[in-house]
Amino acid sequence: MCSNKTGLTYRDAGVDIDAGNKAVELMKESVKRTYTAGVVGDLGGFGGLYSLAGHAMKEPMLVSGTDGVGTKLRLAIMMDKHDTIGQDCVAMSVNDILVQGATPLFFLDYVAVGKLDPVQVADIVRGVANACEESGCALLGGETAEMAGFYGEGDYDVAGFAVGIVDRPKLITGENIKAGDVILGLPSSGVHSNGFSLVRKIVFDHKGFSIDQDIPEFGKTLGEELLTPTRLYPKAVLPLIKENYIKGMVHITGGGFYENIPRVLPNGVTAEVDCDTWPRLPVFTKLQEWGNVDWHEMYRTFNMGIGMILIVDADDVDTVKANLESRNEAVYEIGRIVAGEGPVVVKGAVFND
Repeated sequence: MCSNKTGLTYRDAGVDIDAGNKAVELMKESVKRTYTAGVVGDLGGFGGLYSLAGHAMKEPMLVSGTDGVGTKLRLAIMMDKHDTIGQDCVAMSVNDILVQGATPLFFLDYVAVGKLDPVQVADIVRGVANACEESGCALLGGETAEMAGFYGEGDYDVAGFAVGIVDRPKLITGENIKAGDVILGLPSSGVHSNGFSLVRKIVFDHKGFSIDQDIPEFGKTLGEELLTPTRLYPKAVLPLIKENYIKGMVHITGGGFYENIPRVLPNGVTAEVDCDTWPRLPVFTKLQEWGNVDWHEMYRTFNMGIGMILIVDADDVDTVKANLESRNEAVYEIGRIVAGEGPVVVKGAVFND
């Protein structure tokens, strides 16, 4: 006798399989839109299949990266807006593997919720899919976990994993960077996805703002500004990687300029960055003002308006800038590589006050 009409079910424990199935149906179209020629099979397998056929390389190497969104998620939850946070998740991993010269191939996502709302989850995954499509990679698979009693009502977490490919001779390591090379900066879209513990401390705890506070300098509400998704850099940078113009790349994430730039520099050189060479976004000016944050701390925590750094030979600067500008990509010459073993130097008017 196997049936027990009064017995507990998985749904009684807080996990709704039917809701999960509905979420999958709602996200199917978005996911399939990302499929590239390398994808083998369809949704529903125990593992995603991807063929490397067609990548004619001497020594093909896979490059992987994983990350989450962090406390920026709290803002999405506060605003009940979930269709862009997926881009932050994709960008944090895709931009990282791009730094080594890798072309993104595919992405996997993980969404964990307390109670599964199919529409909410589909919104999150749609943001992931849109970002994958823009980055030229397939959303190959993912997982949605309903964890009743683990996450509070309305809470969730998002993480992801990106895989790219690069021919070993074209791997960007920074080992050939030398004194005299030029540092170019590509603008960010805003705060991106780092430093939000400090952001929240400033705007909510210290200033007592509400998420829908209108900020004239932003031309939008506080929440709208802070929820601006992280910029994706593959389209801007991959053509330059193909032409072998880039000697080193830096994704400006947690740790800002001081912690990230040294990660690509060989022994014997350091970097000098002039923070007066690009426009300062209003969001950073206001955060510094509202929190009376030391400028060194600002450049150690945030991207300050520069999300990706390219280090190129001085002889290639004009060509690289012309290439980017011909594709309507803004670029700023923000510094130089100099001889020395010291820490990165960030200089400019704010440091002379």
